[in-house]
Amino acid sequence: MDVNAVANAGWWTIQQGGGPVLATAIHDGHGLRPEIAREIALSDADRLREEDPFTGEAVRSVPFHVIAHRSRFEFDLNRNSDNAIYRSPDQSWGLEVWKSRQLAPELVRRSLELHSEYYRVLQSLLDGLAERHDRFAVIDVHSYNQRRAGPGGDPTPQQEAPDINIGTFSMPREQWAFLVDPLMEAMRGFDFNGRRLDVRENVAFQGKGEQTRFIHEHYPGRACAMALEFKKFFMDEWSGEPDSVEIAAMRAFITHIAAVAEDILAQ
Repeated sequence: MDVNAVANAGWWTIQQGGGPVLATAIHDGHGLRPEIAREIALSDADRLREEDPFTGEAVRSVPFHVIAHRSRFEFDLNRNSDNAIYRSPDQSWGLEVWKSRQLAPELVRRSLELHSEYYRVLQSLLDGLAERHDRFAVIDVHSYNQRRAGPGGDPTPQQEAPDINIGTFSMPREQWAFLVDPLMEAMRGFDFNGRRLDVRENVAFQGKGEQTRFIHEHYPGRACAMALEFKKFFMDEWSGEPDSVEIAAMRAFITHIAAVAEDILAQ
């Protein structure tokens, strides 16, 4: 497979590096292919609110990274193929995604082809990591909303919404404690624009996404895939307006954590 050709097709961007750490931002994308855009009932703002904008910026300085450019409303890379296309509001935060309740089979088929293509590309990249390194790590970067009550509503209480939520559900946790525990300590100790972030495990989310599950299933004992969710303190989730200073700190944070992971894996 020509990974570079796929990367240049506009579905995702891949930058390859030689180290044992891959960072991904698979929900960063907002793009839709034209035939899907015609069928979407949601406004751009409604879609953006449930996407993970600026997570691509967070991973961009990690030497080996993947950033997806397609919206999760076209196909969700973090759900399996049976659930990758949102068919009903209970799959999509109560939102009616489509103008018609019955999507044309050809639209569905093409979306699922692209979903499958991503996982073929991902496996090719991970096979390369496995050839070069005895053990490797994937930092799977996402974000989550904290103001579901509306732009003027109260945010989710801090005890239920850490600044960073680490999801480890699909991971053999004890096997990877030597990596995950010091990484979380490094996250808590990072100077994030003059403050320390609240970093906790399996609070707002448990890391049950398809990508981490896929990685642990296909590379047992070799790969540690950790889902990392930023609370959306770095933007106004209702207007979409970013805080450039916070986003720059996110990028420095992920770059630092990837470097710490690489040092630990080298021991």
